[in-house]
Amino acid sequence: MIRLLLASETSAIANRIDKLLQIGGIEAESVASVDGVRGKLTRDDFDMLVIEQSLFPEKAIDFLTELRSLPEHPGVVVLSPEDDPRRRAELLASGCDAVLWLGLDDDTLGATLVSLARRRGDETLERLGAERSEKRSTLADFTSASASMQHLLRMARRCVKGDSALLILGETGVGKERLARSIHSESARSRGPFITVNCGALPETLLESELFGHEEGAFTGAVRSRRGYFELAHRGTIFLDEIGEMPLHLQVKLLRVLEDKSIYRVGSEKPVTVDVRVMAATNRDLRREMESGRFRPDLYYRLAVVTLHAPPLRERREDIPELARAFLDTSRRKLVRPVTGFEPDAIQALVRHDWPGNVRELMNVVERAVLLAPGRNVRVDDLRASNQWEAEPTRTEMPPGDRRRRSLAEARRDVVARFEQEYLRHLLGETRGRIGETARVAGITERTLYTMMRRYGLRKEDFKSMTGDDAR
Repeated sequence: MIRLLLASETSAIANRIDKLLQIGGIEAESVASVDGVRGKLTRDDFDMLVIEQSLFPEKAIDFLTELRSLPEHPGVVVLSPEDDPRRRAELLASGCDAVLWLGLDDDTLGATLVSLARRRGDETLERLGAERSEKRSTLADFTSASASMQHLLRMARRCVKGDSALLILGETGVGKERLARSIHSESARSRGPFITVNCGALPETLLESELFGHEEGAFTGAVRSRRGYFELAHRGTIFLDEIGEMPLHLQVKLLRVLEDKSIYRVGSEKPVTVDVRVMAATNRDLRREMESGRFRPDLYYRLAVVTLHAPPLRERREDIPELARAFLDTSRRKLVRPVTGFEPDAIQALVRHDWPGNVRELMNVVERAVLLAPGRNVRVDDLRASNQWEAEPTRTEMPPGDRRRRSLAEARRDVVARFEQEYLRHLLGETRGRIGETARVAGITERTLYTMMRRYGLRKEDFKSMTGDDAR
């Protein structure tokens, strides 16, 4: 959603430019003085300033330096009443994006202004970390011999044509975001932005402002208005990762966005209409979260118009050799290493591994093995040396009820899961839910600890009043 500030002291020029911008689908706010420009830009953010040359200060470079000091400085286009090459050169040398002669016909002037505004909007998105669809993968990039993965891709291709909300479920590292990006890049919204928001990575106090934006003075530190991610995703797609981490009061507001197609900035009672497709993802069991009261059923059913289940890597082992070779090729070019392949026993070891971190873990293991391998082929020892390789469980007694016919991988996975759950439950009890201390004792990162706690339904709040004896 491009925001443009028009500064003109001549009503005829202001009306003409405003009309040309509206034809191009761009709305502008208007002011009639330099003081008005300074006041607006100090309190609010704009992608571009279009200013009549008569309002432009004589010392152009000082004014442009002042604009560049703003947190989200706009581009500057000057409207000149005369086709003066010398003045145009001075303004461009000072830092203006363009100088346009008002004597141009409406079609040329309008098309140029709209093109400049859209280009500036793209630059704003890139600066804020929103990547354009041209850089994204497509569904054709997913190759798989797995029946479960092929079913997922068939479902995903059907989602391309629609505009409904989409919920992607799956364990950490299975590629939920990449799948969402690929669907976006093949959809009718592919020319619009794709913006990712990690709901679990943002503090609860900032999440609402980041999603919906805020007005000047809405809270302490809000010295100017700011657009949120929903406005930045206008005519594109917003991907809400870790949606299960969203606080309940924000779930209500997200539901309203899905139903009304409008948002309210923090501190504002004026709705802003947004045209956004919402995709969400989580590794949590949202049905269990609903039963525990941590996730709203009405939001779940509104998000899950279409639900895609991304299978874990251990359930599609036939894909591991091809994925590993693809990651090796990427890593050797990035690291400029002479590694060209895997020893046969290394491939077998990769296929046997259970990959709790899924595709992301495989990618990291291969990259580190390529970095550490002394020869042209990756060996099993190189995989172990990566420090990402988990030791096989040893001599773990299975409960009598589990002594039935099933694969070794299934039995081992269940035993390891029970061990991890009991280990974390005991350790969290010992530390009374202190995440930093628990992660340090366990020898893992806090991020990994949070991931494992979500997997096993453990919450730090449940351990704060426990003693070590309670956890046993």
